[in-house]
Amino acid sequence: QVQLVESGGGLVQAGDSLRLSCAASGRAFANYAMAWFRQASGKEREFVSSIGTGGSAYYAASLKGRFAISRDNAKSTVSLQMNTLAPEDTAVYYCAADPRGSLADPRAYHYWGQGTQVTVSS
Repeated sequence: QVQLVESGGGLVQAGDSLRLSCAASGRAFANYAMAWFRQASGKEREFVSSIGTGGSAYYAASLKGRFAISRDNAKSTVSLQMNTLAPEDTAVYYCAADPRGSLADPRAYHYWGQGTQVTVSS
């Protein structure tokens, strides 16, 4: 069993940066690929970024260059640095672990956090 807790969300202005963190507890964090998804109001949950056990990172094409994912296995955390935020980035951001299938498919993930709200004002 893995428990995931996100933090770092909040209200920011367009153009600002924000760093989200996800703290994991339970079984060996280093053995899990991790990911961030987001869900805007009234929309489906969408892939943001993933990072493998060896540190390989993948991004949604529309976000590459603005967002950066990283992990610290010693601290059992995964982070998402978000730069040049825009109102369309407003969503609840979720941390996920242990995919069994496509890294970009939310149905593949076994463990989820409760989410953290990011709101970007124009």
